Amino acid sequence: METKRAAERDRRKAEVRKRLEEAQRMKMAKKGFLTPERKKKLRKLLMLKAAENLKQQQRLKEQERQRVLQERIIPMPDLDGLDQSELKDKAQAFVDRIMQLESDTYDLNYIVRQKDFEINELTIAVNDLRFKYNHCLVEKNVVCSKK
Repeated sequence: METKRAAERDRRKAEVRKRLEEAQRMKMAKKGFLTPERKKKLRKLLMLKAAENLKQQQRLKEQERQRVLQERIIPMPDLDGLDQSELKDKAQAFVDRIMQLESDTYDLNYIVRQKDFEINELTIAVNDLRFKYNHCLVEKNVVCSKK
């Protein structure tokens, strides 16, 4: 009789211990959802996705660049069979186009220089204000500490 009770007690203890261990294991599984292996895999997938996005952006930029170049580049006309006056007209059209493009280039370079100057001026102003603000804070702390 005593041995049956002891055996039953041991069996119950083993069941309870098994249930507690299983519950503990499940709890740890929930806590440790992002295991180091999963973190590595997730990081790798994110890096691959970022690289794919970067390649896609580069491809789109290249397509846009090619489209703009196709719009701007004038195809060379067929010069065979043209007489002297028609050749002069075509040459004059090319010279006019080149002059217009050079004028546009000069204007754009001037605008870029002007914007660079403005950026430098604003940067200097921001740095001056930052210095004044930090200087005032330091002075306030010194005054506060003297009191």
